[in-house]
Amino acid sequence: MMGKRNKNEANVGKFEMNRCVRRTAKENMGRIALAAALSVLLMAGCGTMAPIQSETAVASALEATAAATADSSASAAPETSSSAAAESATASASAGTKPMRGGGGGGMMQNADTSSITTKHLDVAYATASETQKLDIYLPNEGTGPFPVIVQIHGGAFKSGDKASGELTPALSGLARGYAVVAVNYRLSGEAQFPAQINDIKAAIRFVRANAAQYNLNPDKIATWGGSAGGSLSALAGTSGDVVALQDDSLGNAGVSDRIQACVDWFGPIFFSDMDAQFAELGITPVGVTSDANSPESQYLGQTVGSSAAEELVKQASAMTYISADDPAFFIEHGTADQNIPITQSMNFADALKTVLGVDKATFTQLEGAGHGTSEFMTEENVAKVLDFLDAEMK
Repeated sequence: MMGKRNKNEANVGKFEMNRCVRRTAKENMGRIALAAALSVLLMAGCGTMAPIQSETAVASALEATAAATADSSASAAPETSSSAAAESATASASAGTKPMRGGGGGGMMQNADTSSITTKHLDVAYATASETQKLDIYLPNEGTGPFPVIVQIHGGAFKSGDKASGELTPALSGLARGYAVVAVNYRLSGEAQFPAQINDIKAAIRFVRANAAQYNLNPDKIATWGGSAGGSLSALAGTSGDVVALQDDSLGNAGVSDRIQACVDWFGPIFFSDMDAQFAELGITPVGVTSDANSPESQYLGQTVGSSAAEELVKQASAMTYISADDPAFFIEHGTADQNIPITQSMNFADALKTVLGVDKATFTQLEGAGHGTSEFMTEENVAKVLDFLDAEMK
């Protein structure tokens, strides 16, 4: 009996020691998650990330911290979860500090705040080939209309993103200047490859024009605005107005023009085959290699960029291919420190536009030290420059 009691006491001691070890490990995981969150906050304060992205990363890290520092009497299964949560927090923080290949949009952004907008029409189907083909219409709280239109095209490496994401926020600033804002979802590369994306954007523009009276919109004043992949599609919509090869009349409103009156391109990729060499010339290490089978651009085209099979697709997907004298005016911005899309893409595109349209029809600005969709683009001063351009072309 004495031996059995001693054995039981020993087992109890082991249990208490293991519980203490587990509790200590959990507390350490909580500290790790908290450190990750603080790291994100510090980097955001230094301006190394776009504000919306950093806020999302902080929220993820803080949520994980709360899970990791839960009641120490929880069972062994929650303890495993808390460890995973801390690891997730660290990963979230790291994701917030590194630009996503292809940039702009994706899962890191919080949705734009549209709570103050009185009149909005959400999830309006502009075509029926896919559940993705929907748009949101936001009207100014003041004014009688019909309102000129900003068509907002989200980014996300052609494979992610959403019309309601924080990328919409700068365009919503146009409401105060009397613009309606139409945010468009389009088929992503996981669902369909090029030219489905530009087919969708053109179908959305046709829908807006055909249904302008119903939504109090001005069918003769439509602009596009997009960043990254959205910038590429915005630019392509700008130079390829009414180009039959990029239209899909089965998506609706056949015969209605898809031409636009102004175009805003924020750091969009324009000619994929040149990107790797351009990064090398700039001395910038890119986030990823474009001429890789798994690059966003290769997945978008369905062929590996740089291969002979892809070259014709690269030309078809490039806004450079369709430049003509009747194109609208362009406003292009790009950061000098962009590691996702080389600034040379925008520089060459702007030069080509100026050659055909004239220097007064293509405005190019490089933002010194700015990365891919970083906070420099979102400042009130910079957004005002975009809106000033639209005012000059649309009013």
